[in-house]
Amino acid sequence: MTDAVPMPHNRRPAGCPFRPDAVLERLRDDQDLRELPRVPTSNPQLGEFEAVLVTRPDDVREALADPRYEAGFAFDRTGPRTVMNQPGILLNYDGDDHTHYRRMLSGAFTVKRVRSLTPAIRRVVDERLDALVRSGPGTDLIEAFAGPVPLLVICELLGIPAEDRDGIQRRSAIGTDAAGTLETQLENFAAMAAYMGELVARQRSDPGDDILGDLIRRHGDELSDDELIGMGNSILVAGHETVTSMIGMSTLALLRDPGQLAVVRDDADAAPAAVEELLRLLSVAPPLIRQAATDLELGGARVAAGERVLLSTLAANHGTGLDLDDPGRLDVRRRPTAHLAFGYGAHQCIGQQLARLELQIALPALLRRLPGLRPAVDAADVEYRTDALVFGVARLPVRW
Repeated sequence: MTDAVPMPHNRRPAGCPFRPDAVLERLRDDQDLRELPRVPTSNPQLGEFEAVLVTRPDDVREALADPRYEAGFAFDRTGPRTVMNQPGILLNYDGDDHTHYRRMLSGAFTVKRVRSLTPAIRRVVDERLDALVRSGPGTDLIEAFAGPVPLLVICELLGIPAEDRDGIQRRSAIGTDAAGTLETQLENFAAMAAYMGELVARQRSDPGDDILGDLIRRHGDELSDDELIGMGNSILVAGHETVTSMIGMSTLALLRDPGQLAVVRDDADAAPAAVEELLRLLSVAPPLIRQAATDLELGGARVAAGERVLLSTLAANHGTGLDLDDPGRLDVRRRPTAHLAFGYGAHQCIGQQLARLELQIALPALLRRLPGLRPAVDAADVEYRTDALVFGVARLPVRW
């Protein structure tokens, strides 16, 4: 058995947050490895368990495409409500049930509808940059920009009043803290569900021009309040935690590579490819967990029925199987590759086009508005969210 690999995030070496830990890279690149390693891991909701660790790009993609590796293995409608045990959350379903719920939500995230949000996202970004300039010449970029931008966007999409957003951010942070206890998670999720239940009740009586209102108008007779609560909370948390981490980590990576930063800042056409490269390189989302429904093979190795599988998208996105030259190097002009930052297969992130658009708008705007942007602390003093489900920068003091 190898060293334990923490479940909450893909482990990274100390002082180098942009690549996988050496253990993950060695396991991924070991051509003589005949059996996939079993590693001990833990989670506040699942407890302690042993999982099959998967790190090679082809193996990760194969498992995510095979419905026999189930995502909703922990879903039990009779148990206490948690993120992994709540109706309406897509990751809690497989097969026809998953397709049923995903089709209901897909209309909110079509390419056309996401593009229509461009003016609103630009407005949010410009307002936050105006506030930065007024308060400057220094701040914590996570608190002042990386956190508020995606939170304001997703709250607007869900019709959440401005005065409720501080509470939303606090509960979301607790919900993605993998170091917390099960009791804390249950209490926090109950508070999240109660708030979203109030929002659903208001939308039932007067559906607005937002995602919840649209779901109620089109599918209100098919969906229970409990299912709408799950849908709303999953969009809320996934819709801003990952983008917050990506804005913070992307800014840090670019500040450490002035040549790459200059491309994103000065070339108006560079943003789409740059965002794809940053998504691949940083891979802030946690490893994906699946459970084998039957005896299976993966990359020529045995996976027994009932075994849990831990899929490291960080390790896979740095692997040579993606046919990349020097995958550990940031190259914002690199031809985009089919990375796994949003997963793969039936459960691929439904909001990925919105996340891409937010990053394509926010990163160049930040760098152009603050051309003198620079870190206000040494690299060794940057704090990371190592105990969060989504890896990221905890605080990023900057000056301009």
